Amino acid sequence: MSAPKLRNLGPRSAAWLRQVGLRTREDLEAAGAVEAFVRVRRAGFRPSLNLLYSIEGALLDCHWQDVPEARRLQLAEAAEAATAQLPDTRARTAAGPVTTILHDAGDRDDAMPDTTER
Repeated sequence: MSAPKLRNLGPRSAAWLRQVGLRTREDLEAAGAVEAFVRVRRAGFRPSLNLLYSIEGALLDCHWQDVPEARRLQLAEAAEAATAQLPDTRARTAAGPVTTILHDAGDRDDAMPDTTER
C-alpha cells in the first residue's frame, strides 16, 4: 500500500524528495521544510522557492499560497542562509579550454586545388 499523496507536491517535487530520502509525511515533519529544501539542493537539483513553500503548505495541509507571507519570508531567509553554505555544483569546468587555430588556405601545403571551371 502506498503512502497518501502530500498536498501541493507535484510529481517532480515528490521524486526529488524521494531521491533524498524523504518519502513520507513523517520524514518531512522530522526534517522540516527548510532542511528538506536544502537536501534537494545539496543533491544537485535546482528547485525554486516554490518547492520550499509547497513543502511548508504540505506540512500545514494547506495550499502554499495560504502560508502567511511573513512565514514565507522566514522560510526564504532560512533557506538562503542554509544554501549559502553549500558548495557551488557548477564551480568546476567539464573540460579544458577549447583552442581554435585558423589556417589560411594559401599557407598550407595540402590546400585544396581550385576546381572551378574557367
